[in-house]
Amino acid sequence: MQLKDQVAIITGAASPRGIGWATARRFADEGARVVILDLDAQAAEQAARTIGTQHLGLACDVRDEDACRDAVQRVLEVTGRIDILVNNAGVSQSQRLLDSTQADYDLVMDSSVRGAFNMSRAVVPHMRLRQHGAIICMGSVAAQRGGGILGGPHYSAAKGAIQTLAKAMARELAPDGIRANAVAPGMVDTDLLVGKIDDAGKRRVAEGVPLGRLAVPADIANACLFLASDQSAYITGVVLDVSGGLHIH
Repeated sequence: MQLKDQVAIITGAASPRGIGWATARRFADEGARVVILDLDAQAAEQAARTIGTQHLGLACDVRDEDACRDAVQRVLEVTGRIDILVNNAGVSQSQRLLDSTQADYDLVMDSSVRGAFNMSRAVVPHMRLRQHGAIICMGSVAAQRGGGILGGPHYSAAKGAIQTLAKAMARELAPDGIRANAVAPGMVDTDLLVGKIDDAGKRRVAEGVPLGRLAVPADIANACLFLASDQSAYITGVVLDVSGGLHIH
């Protein structure tokens, strides 16, 4: 098993049809002990129990620096180690530039960028002591292409920032044995699409994807597994496109 005995924290992972939960389940299948962080403690605990009794679910608002530090301290008390952090938490909004508000901007930027910044700062001291760790940030093809199907400009900016944050951390933390990478999914068929696009719209999007379909959460989870495992031991600072060929350089 690729992640045997490792401990992985995944933020924003309580939704059963989401990328975070799919990643948590995939990591667990590969031997990891998974910690699910989400705003709702009950939802996080239920999601963790669904995967297995040895996994942990905790409430954490990643926008709050102290909450991130407290969650990491709790994980260390229970498990004694942290090997992997997946900065998955985020909010998607499709409002155009003049239709969005300052509050929209703050929510999208803070949940993605501030959240990844806070969580990374919370886990890095422990990883640095062990001279080992992998950080994965959830970007988007919206950042690669200057906008997505359902992402407004503030969403694209947030995902661009989190991808750049991953690159900067990779450069800074490499001497400490810590790798940092980002994943840039295309449109993923999750509950986030409910009410935003119908089946006909999904088919139209799929027609524009070279591989001819939307992603499913497992596609993104597999990419995260690769970046978390020793199979990518010599890879850091990359943005891995997982978009079915939608963004071909």
